[in-house]
Amino acid sequence: MNSWYTIRARDSGAEVLIYDEIGAYGISARGFLAELGALPEGTAIDLRLNSPGGSVFDAVAIHNALSRHAGTVTVWIDGIAASAASYIAMAGDGIVMPENAFLMIHDPSGLVMGNAADMRDMAGTLDKIAASMMRGYAARSGKPEDEIAAFMAAETWFDAAEALDAGLATRMAEPVRIAASFDIGRFRNAPPDLVEAVKAAEPIGAPTAADIVGDANDVAPTTDPAPSPEMDESDSTVADANTAPDATAIRAEAIAHARAVVDLCRLAGQPQMAGRFLEEEASLDAVRASLLDARAAAEPEITPHHPQPGPNPTTRPWGDVIARTFKLKG
Repeated sequence: MNSWYTIRARDSGAEVLIYDEIGAYGISARGFLAELGALPEGTAIDLRLNSPGGSVFDAVAIHNALSRHAGTVTVWIDGIAASAASYIAMAGDGIVMPENAFLMIHDPSGLVMGNAADMRDMAGTLDKIAASMMRGYAARSGKPEDEIAAFMAAETWFDAAEALDAGLATRMAEPVRIAASFDIGRFRNAPPDLVEAVKAAEPIGAPTAADIVGDANDVAPTTDPAPSPEMDESDSTVADANTAPDATAIRAEAIAHARAVVDLCRLAGQPQMAGRFLEEEASLDAVRASLLDARAAAEPEITPHHPQPGPNPTTRPWGDVIARTFKLKG
């Protein structure tokens, strides 16, 4: 099963990598915290981040666990630490940013289904989360809370020099190549140069099934895509440049389809089903039909005290949507 994190032992300590959306694939921080807790007391940790953010609750739990850890925690931002990932970075005893890396902070956002009271409750919850995170950034940076609140409200992107000046990093390192691991164009204030750099870094080639799942879930590929079985050089239809399909176009279409599948599964509270649909090369209509069948097999959506038509956010599976989507924007 894919995971958004890796924890591995090293001779000098442990290396922890978060190179994906926090809380992706239906995997919560519980496994992360269990593995972290299994490390020997006082183990030095190198935490490497290249993440667009994700679940705010998971991020807060990880931040708190790292803060409690008895050993030294050094955070290395290997490209981008945005949204919830930037809050995790604040747990480092040292925060190292390459010259061309970025750190982004903003107000949390979430999704809720229900009546006006549910909406007001969500707004209050988001305010509490934002206030808690603001205090965390302020404590780390030494900046006044109102200044940090303004940074968050504006969705502020810091390069390494700016993060150092703001107290959100402790050391600047040599530039690195930014990996095309996720789409940052969805953020409203993402630096245009960074968006273009990420696009330019995206590998070109016909995607394998693993590549499609990885790109749909914003995963940085760890190896070059394996050639497709159909792309044998002995095949004249492939060898002929005039008739060969455009690999870039194929990849873009496949990734767009995969992202749509993943979005549908996440909305239905069934993210674990995305991989199966992609392996089966299911159409979006087939995905919707299967998810609707799963929904119909769940508990009734209309309760006696809530007789009007429409999904009831207090029952499954749509209740899962609320539970799973309290996360930072991005």
